Amino acid sequence: MDRSLGKKILIGLLLSVFILTLNNFNVVRADGEGKLVHVIPIEKEVERGLEAFLRRTITEAVEENVDHIILEINTPGGRVDAASNIGGILQSVDIPMTAYIRSQALSAGSYIALFADYIYMSPQATIGASGIITGDGNAADEKAQSYWLEAMGSAAEAKGRDRLYAEAMADPDIDLPEYNAPVGRYLTLGPTSAIEVGYSEGTVSHRTELLVELGLSEAEVVEIEVTVAEEIARFLTNAVVVSILLSLAGLGFIVELYSPGFGVAGSIGAVSLLAFFYGHAIAGLAGYEVLVLIIVGIALIVAEFFVPGGILGAIGAISIVASLFMASTSIRQMSISILIALVVSIAAAIFLYKRIGLEKGIFKYIILNDAETPDRGYVSAVNRHELLDQEGVTVTPLRPSGTAVFNHERLDVVSEGGFISSGQSIKVVKVAGSRIVVRAVEKEEEL
Repeated sequence: MDRSLGKKILIGLLLSVFILTLNNFNVVRADGEGKLVHVIPIEKEVERGLEAFLRRTITEAVEENVDHIILEINTPGGRVDAASNIGGILQSVDIPMTAYIRSQALSAGSYIALFADYIYMSPQATIGASGIITGDGNAADEKAQSYWLEAMGSAAEAKGRDRLYAEAMADPDIDLPEYNAPVGRYLTLGPTSAIEVGYSEGTVSHRTELLVELGLSEAEVVEIEVTVAEEIARFLTNAVVVSILLSLAGLGFIVELYSPGFGVAGSIGAVSLLAFFYGHAIAGLAGYEVLVLIIVGIALIVAEFFVPGGILGAIGAISIVASLFMASTSIRQMSISILIALVVSIAAAIFLYKRIGLEKGIFKYIILNDAETPDRGYVSAVNRHELLDQEGVTVTPLRPSGTAVFNHERLDVVSEGGFISSGQSIKVVKVAGSRIVVRAVEKEEEL
């Protein structure tokens, strides 16, 4: 009996140890041991450079079989088209995803956050204020507003969130006074209110706390960084920078026209233009066809200086403008940038023309500047206006040109009408420089 009881106790102890070991094993696995987490920053403005960065990093996460993606968000918003494309990228990934709002996820940033499976916020974070506006700060048209409102609502609904609050972030006509968003004000949620409406799973101060909340405290965490090329691309595709680059390009080429050889101004213009296309190429907005088009356009404009007619220059200008629009995602914004560049270039051309004229630079090779002045030995034709209305006699027949005598002076003349025989009385009716036009005197006038 004692031996039987001892066996039972031993078996019980072994089972207890096994269960405890199993539980500990499960706890370790729950803390994410052996799992891989990628942390992807979403910072600054939402634009096509950020889209290219996220496309690369999300693709890498899929290829590396990442177990969880954390989007660390701190953005004031940005372009709607870029945000829409980013939403499509995130939606296509079958990897658990958490949005951690460190400071702000406003406008397009809130739209991106809504695609995450979980949303956590820092104590000072905000999400919302997603009204769509144009580049000049005015409200967008009704069509754009309608699209954005539906996009916000659908993004929230796809992750099981109440679309009302997402729509209130984009529509000031929705009345939510209890969240400080009466009619006329866009909804913006803080950490507490976001939890109340189901737009946040919790508030954490640091990423380490977030990993604990997600059960990934022991996971391998890889922080994804923006490459130098991507950072440059994000800078160069900014709307303000695009306007500056195009203005520098136009200004540089205009100044170069007045400079001997190819110097600093032309180099600045060329570098500015190349920087524009480099940034847009890295962001995935410009391919080789755009570069070919700009090179052809410049070549045609240069050819216009040597083959006048205007056709080559016009085609070249159209090619350059077309290449700029092909590399852009907003016709309106690119139109503004081109207009600014044109104003700067035209102003520079007028200033240089008044200060320098057309006697320097490339103009001296394509414009005739030599003047036939007396100090160079040139003598202008004598203007014989004093002969007007004088009468004379033809020495030779006028067919219609010939010779006549006026006050004993022989002059070459041309008849106003047809043939005038020799010895005929004539009268000067017109003098244009050295050209003397005569008319036969009628017999009545002779009497």
